[in-house]
Amino acid sequence: MQRLIRGRWLVACAGFCLVAGIGPGHAQDHTEYEPADIEYGRSVYLEQCAACHGEDGAAVAGVDLRSGQLRRAALDRELIQVIRDGIPGTGMLAIELDTAEMTGIVAYLRNMTYEIDVAMLGDAARGRAIFEGAGDCLSCHRLQGQGFRTGPDLTRIGSVRTLSALRRSLLDPTGTMRPIDRPVELVTADGARITGRRLNEDTYTVQILDDDARLRSFDKVDLREFRVIEQSPMPAYGDRFDAAELADLLAYLVSLKG
Repeated sequence: MQRLIRGRWLVACAGFCLVAGIGPGHAQDHTEYEPADIEYGRSVYLEQCAACHGEDGAAVAGVDLRSGQLRRAALDRELIQVIRDGIPGTGMLAIELDTAEMTGIVAYLRNMTYEIDVAMLGDAARGRAIFEGAGDCLSCHRLQGQGFRTGPDLTRIGSVRTLSALRRSLLDPTGTMRPIDRPVELVTADGARITGRRLNEDTYTVQILDDDARLRSFDKVDLREFRVIEQSPMPAYGDRFDAAELADLLAYLVSLKG
């Protein structure tokens, strides 16, 4: 499958010249994009597009991807549409990318002329060792059927979260925690205090996965107390690991596609 996708990309890259225009383009502000997304997009570009367009984006005669002058794709949503849907009647085929790859390739194409001062992705194998060892991630998260359900399942996290979003989650887990992922604490009518992860909530009921991984449902009217915990139980890994270790862990997380 990877060979098929790569082959389609090589054809599509040849067709990408039809997107590039020679007229005036819309200036792109490179500060609009997350540096980590740009760096990840560079790796996607080098793997999938550089064979036709070259590392500098200028290997195809009359086409310079560094210029930002993309006649059919002045706006990011237009560029996404061209990549996703292709251009009928041309060699630019429709390409299926996950969210992280699409975000990265758009960010990189808009910023090819700028020097990006960001740490490269590290080594995924070392990142896995951190994930399973010092990071103790499986004590809360589930991955391919292993681990616990206290935190979100990470089996497909590399497909549904961008590189920059993953990095922010490692550095500031409380600030980036989604409302539905916030832990809850409740006290039942008989005085039992229970904490866990909220799975679903409506006006009258709440369903949680408690700290013993049991699925439980409660009628709110029967609870003495019910509160949402704003502080994430996940530690800020910027305080635990150095930059190289974080880069390794990110490389592993972004590789998790399901």
